[in-house]
Amino acid sequence: MVRRHIINAADAVIPEALEGLALAHPDLVHYNAEYGFIRRARRARDKVGLVSGGGSGHEPLHTGFVGVGMLDVAVAGAVFASPTALQVHEGTLAADSGRGVLQIVKNYTGDVLNFTIAGELAGDREVETEMVLVDDDLATDAGSAASGSHVADTTDADGPGRRGTAATVVVEKAAGARAEQGGTLREVTTVARRVARHSRTMSLALAAGTHPGADRPQFDLGSDEIELGVGIHGERGVARAAFAPADELAASLVEPLVADLGLRRGAGVLAVINGLGGETPIELSIVARAVHLILAGLGITVRRNLVGDYVTSLDMHGFSVTLTPADDDLIALWDAPVRTPALTW
Repeated sequence: MVRRHIINAADAVIPEALEGLALAHPDLVHYNAEYGFIRRARRARDKVGLVSGGGSGHEPLHTGFVGVGMLDVAVAGAVFASPTALQVHEGTLAADSGRGVLQIVKNYTGDVLNFTIAGELAGDREVETEMVLVDDDLATDAGSAASGSHVADTTDADGPGRRGTAATVVVEKAAGARAEQGGTLREVTTVARRVARHSRTMSLALAAGTHPGADRPQFDLGSDEIELGVGIHGERGVARAAFAPADELAASLVEPLVADLGLRRGAGVLAVINGLGGETPIELSIVARAVHLILAGLGITVRRNLVGDYVTSLDMHGFSVTLTPADDDLIALWDAPVRTPALTW
């Protein structure tokens, strides 16, 4: 089936989408067209700034999470391509209110390089920065059971390690809450690194996504197949498996996460049941049910959860599950007020 998109032109997709986001939420965000980033409509004062970003195609990550309680700035690259170091530098300066800036970076080579350069440039302007790398994707941990006997094409022993995926939302929310509370750059960084270090994600897809302007998906799957361990840039997974009912599909993700995190009976977690862009809310609700029942059967309590499309891969039909061990400190940060285009309570 040929895929069509509701766009004007392929090379105008990102600027038009960013402009549309700002027009839809003028009380929350502002679009900087010169450097391609979204910032808070009202700049925060006397707090640690948070800047994140990366390739587009993962919406609402990151631009949808700009606002009170989360990010100050989100820098948008082209689809699945890192923003430039200059974009990130200008975004970092825009996020600074005098108390330093934390860069939240998904673990991809281009993102890490350009955010690093931007941090060095900010230092030349006497803006203190710290970086936290989010690397939660269990499928690209070559030493994990989830990788099976086949390591994903995007990962090797000398590569960057685990990819950054949906745990980014948890990191941005927890760090954002600590920043709003007046935490120092060191304190906000400590929170972000702790959440990133203890979060794990697994994903699967029934169908690949299609780039805007293209008429074919990035890879093909048979009607009786799934791709296990896919990435959010449309990367192929670590294994191909047989299609199965929702409960079995959910178990194929939850079980390796529980094992890798060493979760035991009595543990509590924050769970993100995340759509990859092409599934329906009905499907995600069925998956959420399965995740809750599987964890309950293991004696693990879901203390908080988030269900919906938060870190997508264009229109990929699939879902991911993220688990983060949740103590009272993390729950307090998660429950703290947030007001962004994509997340509000």
